[in-house]
Amino acid sequence: MAKKGKAAKAGQAAMRARYNPYVQRILDDDDLRENIVQAYESGRAAYVRLSDGRSPAKQIFDDKKLQKNIKKGAENVRDAAVTLREAPRKQRKGGLGRFVLLGVVGTGVALAASEGLRKKVLDALFGAEEEFEYTSTTTTSTPTSPPTTTGSTTT
Repeated sequence: MAKKGKAAKAGQAAMRARYNPYVQRILDDDDLRENIVQAYESGRAAYVRLSDGRSPAKQIFDDKKLQKNIKKGAENVRDAAVTLREAPRKQRKGGLGRFVLLGVVGTGVALAASEGLRKKVLDALFGAEEEFEYTSTTTTSTPTSPPTTTGSTTT
């Protein structure tokens, strides 16, 4: 039973690794694979030269082939790292930003379409408009009898 569990976990890990953007980049990019292989070969050659029995400190300073192998390996590792950094990132399908944007756009459309909603929002932001009626404190005198005009004129 433990073997099935371990095998299933290994299968899941392999599937996750397969769809990793960095693994995808390594599988698709020939130059990147070549840089990785050359870095490994240069490192291996440098290790073989260092482990031949002579003093490592003396070899590092005096052995030109060892220095060349180390330099070439470092350059290849750097090139591979730069190429991998440029690997495409997974695009997120949702997120809070998209949700907020959708809310802002929806609110704008609702405010543009509904006059009643605009009034409610303005009342909530700036307070309700005060409606008042004007009542005069002065009394108006009404003439008791309007002047009448007759057809005759006086001189």
